[in-house]
Amino acid sequence: MKQKDKVTDPIFEIKDLSFWYGQNKALDSITFDIQKGDITAIIGPSGCGKSTLLRCLNRMNDLIEGVRVEGDILFEGQSIYKKNIDLIMLRKRVGMVFQKSNPFPKSIYENVAFGPRIHGVKNKNILDEIVEKSLRDAALWDEVKDRLHHSALKLSGGQQQRLCIARAIAVDPEVILFDEPCSALDPVASAKIEELMLELKGKYTQVIVTHNMQQASRVSDWTAFLLMGKMIEFGPTEQIFLAPRNKITEEYVTGRFG
Repeated sequence: MKQKDKVTDPIFEIKDLSFWYGQNKALDSITFDIQKGDITAIIGPSGCGKSTLLRCLNRMNDLIEGVRVEGDILFEGQSIYKKNIDLIMLRKRVGMVFQKSNPFPKSIYENVAFGPRIHGVKNKNILDEIVEKSLRDAALWDEVKDRLHHSALKLSGGQQQRLCIARAIAVDPEVILFDEPCSALDPVASAKIEELMLELKGKYTQVIVTHNMQQASRVSDWTAFLLMGKMIEFGPTEQIFLAPRNKITEEYVTGRFG
């Protein structure tokens, strides 16, 4: 558990954000900053709006019909909801790793090279470098370097999830969003993902949605606690878990509900 005392360098500023799926209000006036280079955890019971909030950060929710947003999110000082925003570039800069590992039915190499190819990298030597660097950053290179052209679907669940992290890293993002990345993994594979997040800290800003409070306390610098679409409390992780200001937060992190 990391102690953070001061807010210094926000990469995201979330301002009075409300979000609807049709008539259902999923987020209600959320306001907080996400600090550059740090790990921010979003916790709360199922259905509280954690994943919705995460997906607002790269506008993945736009792919769902009938959604509506009020408020704003600034990414490096610019609104991601301005009219001329390039969503492809936004999602390149703000990568995402999903709950269930979703490697493409291609080779390990082609999974990692896919994004750079889409963004115009054609030179094989450059692609080779990107693939190796991304797999090294994802702590997977030593396990797969001799079978780069084998199917990614033959990897274990934990390896597949680290491959998906390598795939996100390959397009050189500034932020990586993790949506319950360990929920389908065993404790050993989960520990490797946590170690990896700590190794990536500083290189990338990371935001993790997790139902596992121990995981949030181990890896994150900041924690946001959501309940029924509302922000109950946000602050340094140590404060949220050891000295929460709100009684509801205390009851949640001590396991009295949720």
